[in-house]
Order: sequence, then C-alpha cells, then structure tokens
Amino acid sequence: MAVPKRKMSRSNTRHRRSAWKASAPTLVKTEENGRTVYSLPHRARVVEDSQGNALFLEYKGRKVADV
Repeated sequence: MAVPKRKMSRSNTRHRRSAWKASAPTLVKTEENGRTVYSLPHRARVVEDSQGNALFLEYKGRKVADV
C-alpha cells in the first residue's frame, strides 16, 4: 500500500475534497395510468394497480419478477 512521502497541507486537502460534488440523477419521464412518473433509467420499476398495490416488476415493457 502506498504511503504519503510528505504531509499534505490543510488548504490542499480541503481543495481536493471540495472538488467532489454530488450530481442530480438523470430521470426518465413516463406516462402511467394517466399520470406522469419519473424513474431512474435502466432500472426495473414496480407496476401497481389502481389502488396502489404492487403487482410485479417490469423492465423494458416485460415482466421480470413478482413482488
């Protein structure tokens, strides 16, 4: 495992850490039962009936798993 040769200054440490920023996830907009739903791309989504009960998981229009 690599070991640092010299002490890194507080300024450099904080500058390096501040470069890492969270980014907002990209969402996909779909229409489901007359309402707009936003979901993550390339993820299986839960299909619900009109009462809101989970029925199964769907991916690319195909049933992939039971809930």
